[in-house]
Amino acid sequence: MLGPPPFRFLDKGLIAIDGSRWHRRSIHLGLLKASDPAADDAEVPGYFCPVPEPGKPLRILVVGQTPPPFGGQAVMIANFLAGKFERIQLFHVRMAFSADMESVGKFAPSKVFKLFTTILAVWWARLCYRTPVLYYPPSGPNKVPVFRDIVLLCSTRWLFRKVVFHFHAGGVSGFESHLPAALRPFFRLAYREPALSIRTAPQNPEDGRNLDAHRDVVIPNGVEDARSTVTRSVAGPGRPIAILFAGVLVESKGVRVLLEAFDLLLQKGVNARLEIMGRWNDGSLRDWSQEFIRAGRLEERVRFLGVLRDREKFERFAACDVFCFPSYFEAESFGLVLVEAMQFGKPLVSTRWRGIPSVVEDGVNGYLVEVQDPRSVANRLYELAVDPALRARMGAEGERIFEERFTLKAFHRSMEDELAKLA
Repeated sequence: MLGPPPFRFLDKGLIAIDGSRWHRRSIHLGLLKASDPAADDAEVPGYFCPVPEPGKPLRILVVGQTPPPFGGQAVMIANFLAGKFERIQLFHVRMAFSADMESVGKFAPSKVFKLFTTILAVWWARLCYRTPVLYYPPSGPNKVPVFRDIVLLCSTRWLFRKVVFHFHAGGVSGFESHLPAALRPFFRLAYREPALSIRTAPQNPEDGRNLDAHRDVVIPNGVEDARSTVTRSVAGPGRPIAILFAGVLVESKGVRVLLEAFDLLLQKGVNARLEIMGRWNDGSLRDWSQEFIRAGRLEERVRFLGVLRDREKFERFAACDVFCFPSYFEAESFGLVLVEAMQFGKPLVSTRWRGIPSVVEDGVNGYLVEVQDPRSVANRLYELAVDPALRARMGAEGERIFEERFTLKAFHRSMEDELAKLA
């Protein structure tokens, strides 16, 4: 158990319980030293929140969501925290605003309480673990999570010498103009001038540069190699090819486009089945999808799998013939599910949207189409459906690219390299 903090806040600094005064050492409020109130230039016992000593790992406080829910950002933060590092040391304050994907980005009174307890946890962790660097994943361009970021960051980032923003969701830098004028100064106070900004792909919005980051780098996501945990399979002669989708079931993830494309594919005479993995987050889309399936008599061809994790999820990736992800999601920055499919040697059909082209090389490990174009999706699915050799060749290229760029080991190495430069 940790004891009470050895200080209380006053208007002009901090007073320790033993009576000694703490004051600002520099423009960074988190960098404090003890001093005699009568003589500011007196010899002092040292920094309260010290600069890391040479040769010691840089301490970093990671503030972010980890599963559940199992969205791409939460999964990648968990992957980051699981890394084994020599030059950095991670401490974690878990954000727990949403228990499932249905509540992500939506307001609830309970989230207000969780916001303030998270702020207190950040203060406590900063002082207890003496972490000079804050790592934070900003929200996408959505009003509720942006308001959350503003309150949390304005309440905490002043404690840290340096701040790192990891943009797993893209586009928040353009959201300032959508806010009331009175909130815009707080937006700038929360987001401006991080020491380091990280994007997952070069095609994503340049949020870091737009927010005047001191350094802006690109680090692709990576996933754990699960190829040895399940057995792969493909459709044999005369068997229907399996098309798989995985993601949150909202319209901008391409669910409607996918169903319309699948119907067009069947009209071309292709023997196929469609599996959709994920949880509904849009009731009207669910109703439309069910009616579309009934009207097209697709009940025997389309299967909703719900949320699958770990081995069950990998089994579906390993058993499909084509992975289709026609997303135009507002905060899409990478498409982690594409990499999960690639490692099992599956060809991809996806969209020219945000960071997706950094994963899918058109004509190499899959095909890219324009967003909201079900006919083009159907045409590319048809090319793969009628040509097993093409599927095998593109799948093999995808697996090669996974091994070269998107392993968890490569992700950990790149993260440590960039973060260690902050010491």
